Formats: sequence, C-alpha cells, structure tokens
Amino acid sequence: MRILVVEDNKRLSDSLRLTLEDDGYAVDTAYDGLDGEEMAQMAEYDIIILDIMLPNKDGLDVCRELRNKRNNTPILMLTARDALDDRVSGLDSGADDYLVKPFEVDELRARIRALLRRESSSKSALLQVGDLTLDPATHVVERDGKAIELTAKEFSLLEYFMRHPNHIITREMAESRLWSYDHIVSSNVVDVYIRRLRRKIDDSHEVKLLETIRGAGYRLRVPEESKN
Repeated sequence: MRILVVEDNKRLSDSLRLTLEDDGYAVDTAYDGLDGEEMAQMAEYDIIILDIMLPNKDGLDVCRELRNKRNNTPILMLTARDALDDRVSGLDSGADDYLVKPFEVDELRARIRALLRRESSSKSALLQVGDLTLDPATHVVERDGKAIELTAKEFSLLEYFMRHPNHIITREMAESRLWSYDHIVSSNVVDVYIRRLRRKIDDSHEVKLLETIRGAGYRLRVPEESKN
C-alpha cells in the first residue's frame, strides 16, 4: 500500500512517515498544498493524509480540486481545529474522514485501515491465484490450505502480483509501488524479494506460480487448470 502525507510540520511529517513505513506502507511526503496536489495527480496512492492548514494552497482547496479532477483516492484530513463547522467543511470538500490534532498513532492506524477497507469491495475481497489465497483484510496467506508467513514488504509485493495475475510486473513497477520516491533502493532489491517469495510460495509445490520473464520482469501465472 502506498500513502501520500501532505503536512507542513516537518517533525510531524517525518514521524508519520517513519511510523507508516514500519507498518509496511510506502510513504511519500509533501510540505505544501501545491506540491501535494501535484504528487497526488502524478502517482497512484491508496490513501492521502492531508493537513488543512498548508502553505500555498490549503487542504480544503486541494481536496476539492482532486475531487473535481475525479481523483477518488480516500482522503484523511488532519487539523488542529476541532469546531463542528471545520469538520463539516472538511467532509463537504470531499474528504472521507477527519482526525483532530493531537491524535494517538493507534487511532490514525485504525482510521487508515477503515478507509482502505471501504475503498472498494475488491480491496477487501479474498484474492486467489490457483491454490494460493491472500486476504487483504486479515493478512492471511495460504497455499493449498497451509499458512505462509510473510513480512510486510513480501505481503505487499505478493498482493500487487495477485491483483494483476498474468501481467508482467517490471522491477521499476514493483519499486514504485513498494518504496517511496525518496527511498534509495539498490538495483537488486526486487530480485531479493522475488527470491524470498518463491522460496515461500513455490519451492515446496510442483506447480510454480511466480515466473521470470527474461528481459521484462516477473509474472504471477494463473495455472491452466484454474482457467478452465
């Protein structure tokens, strides 16, 4: 999952980024409204955390502009203002939820999880490729009925493949999905995670699902018997 944090308080922004990265999210940050709006339109995010009081363009205007441009990414608004009119204005501008500063990190996490569950029915539906299943809501992964333990990054990468079965995923696509723009990624890091996934989901099974497409990338192949 990829999150954009638009917050001009750098200390708070850095704290949110570190917390969310520890939770397994890829996080990009912007410190003013114009930059945040531009980033939200340039990349695909699963959720946007948007402060109201921002330099250059406030969060309410950013939210309205994104909605006018049919950007339906869930938006969680942050503000230090707790008046009812402020909360109503935030929701009326197109935000999906509203969190008043200061807040507890556990509440932020819970609200993010709730927004991601509501984003679409497909986001919470069980994913299946052959005898491999992944539940985005519970993070349970099984193959042939046997549980598979994955790290947060391994889970995110496998979910990405399972949402695009039979599609070639390049290294660049995987990197942009799993790591923030300012994160320095070594040239073989995706290959390392692919090897780890193979070891966990394929090595003990006769039918291999994760394929290398030489010169192109990788693909999670739907077995022929599953297509019939």
